[in-house]
Amino acid sequence: MTYSSLKDCINYLEKNNQLIRIKEEVDPNLEMSAIHLKVFEEGGPAILFEKIKGCNYQAVSNLFGTLERSKLIFGDKMQTMQTLVQLRNNPMEALKSPLKHISTAFAAFRALPKKVSFAKGNFEEIKITDLPLIKHWPDDGGAFVTLPQVYSEDIDKPGVMQSNLGMYRIQLNGNDYITNKEIGLHYQLHRGIGVHQTKTNTQNKPLKVSIFVGGPPSHTLSAVMPLPEGISELTFAGALNGKRFRYAYQDGYCISIDADFVITGEIYPNENKPEGPFGDHLGYYSLKHPFPLMKVHKVYAKKDALWAFTVVGRPPQEDTAFGALIHEISGSAIPHEINGVKEIHAVDAAGVHPLLLAVGSERYTPYLQTKRPAEILTQANHILGKGQLSLAKYLFIAASDDKNFNCHDIKKFFEFVFERIDLKRDLHFYTNTSIDTLDYSGEEINAGSKLVVAACGDKLRELAIQVPKCITEYSKIKNSLVLINGVLAIEIDKFTNYKTAKEEIGTLCNELKTNKTELDGFAQIIIYDDFVFTDLLKDYLWITYTRSNPSHDIYGIDERFENKHWQCNGPMIIDARKKPHHAPELKVLEGTKKSIERFF
Repeated sequence: MTYSSLKDCINYLEKNNQLIRIKEEVDPNLEMSAIHLKVFEEGGPAILFEKIKGCNYQAVSNLFGTLERSKLIFGDKMQTMQTLVQLRNNPMEALKSPLKHISTAFAAFRALPKKVSFAKGNFEEIKITDLPLIKHWPDDGGAFVTLPQVYSEDIDKPGVMQSNLGMYRIQLNGNDYITNKEIGLHYQLHRGIGVHQTKTNTQNKPLKVSIFVGGPPSHTLSAVMPLPEGISELTFAGALNGKRFRYAYQDGYCISIDADFVITGEIYPNENKPEGPFGDHLGYYSLKHPFPLMKVHKVYAKKDALWAFTVVGRPPQEDTAFGALIHEISGSAIPHEINGVKEIHAVDAAGVHPLLLAVGSERYTPYLQTKRPAEILTQANHILGKGQLSLAKYLFIAASDDKNFNCHDIKKFFEFVFERIDLKRDLHFYTNTSIDTLDYSGEEINAGSKLVVAACGDKLRELAIQVPKCITEYSKIKNSLVLINGVLAIEIDKFTNYKTAKEEIGTLCNELKTNKTELDGFAQIIIYDDFVFTDLLKDYLWITYTRSNPSHDIYGIDERFENKHWQCNGPMIIDARKKPHHAPELKVLEGTKKSIERFF
């Protein structure tokens, strides 16, 4: 399908029974987001809110709520984009079969952005307060734009072909922002806009920014595509839609002609204001921190504009389908970008960046009978040095001769790793380094540690499937259960501070050491506090990898350092209890749940 507008897409979904209309008035303060969350949880359709309290515009959410609906939206263009990715990886293929790929050549032409004149009649000037000011979670600092396309240009190489289009959340009101004059622009590590702002700062000039909302769905998706630096997201948007991205300049700002809303403004050097809190995709609030202040120039809206938004929270949410769609389109690119790496899986259930799984290759020493991690360690370094993959906190990488071995069957992947890791050799820590901005397991923003776990070779242990007697008989353990084969969870007292934690876990290790053989089938022991487990695998992934900082929270029976390398004899113990510096988790208010019952 080719769309001229977001409204085209809405009409198409409605014809295919993939849209519901809510005609009653809905409050943008918590109600709209709660309705979205409930519909998404049930695997429901896209939602068109026709009457928003205090606003003259309509809004749509859950567009990309399922992979099936996303595929329906883009239709045969999906195959075209997959072919383009494959040709980028293997350009000789096009030369071998030029007629076969002629349609791809047309798609490449449609990828070129098209400059047109700015017709004021297509847009009307409005104010920030005219927009749907949607507050998503109770402790959010204000209303946010959650599906923005944030456009900026390289001051040294101006123009759309060197531009960056990213999805960085925008705070529209609240905190210390001057109403209608200032908004907050939050971006994280390894984002293209940061490169652009660094350049304007060095020249003591403001960075001009345009924020697009709505437009054809390919425009929204293009803002989250992990394209190589230097490739404009506008080209991807045009190719996927089958229609060139149309743009114009007004007052020195780039305007997406097909967007529903456009906000223009400037970011001045060293001018920040507190932004947040915001309920984010790890399932916790990201807290209030200083981020760039955008001084609003003008706000535009089409006369029948539709506001596109989503709600993020503990995975899975709508952004989960985004990730699946991106993998569907570009998953084949990884083996061509990192030699020896067969596939990578950023685990959505753990909040994406906290946990990365990878399948690599061991080809260094085929002449040796005993296999141990070697090449996969160099591959791990390559992964952690590549773009947003570098934000991973835990990286598990494994190599196998089995052609069917993969890291998307998470349970089987972990079982393979836990059967083979040598706890004296295969754990590699990176301390005092950067992690994801939204990850509060470290004690400062953007700061924490990483752990690489590498596994290959013969099995070293048979994984246990039952709680051992030494655990059930230890008085300080309140509850225990096996989460997956080889992984044991135990509940002890709540965390108070790291000094006390070291003492109590040291005592635990000494106690368990006397019954070490009972624990030989476990590679991990996870310490939690008062969590109620409902889905063992998903809860294991979320609790363990969002609530632990490797350098601070990993212990082990007989732990020690040998030539600065940490090792232990027994299971690695991960303290995944809540810490005082952790951000609070997201919860819908009971009053909000009650208020939306009228819609269900």
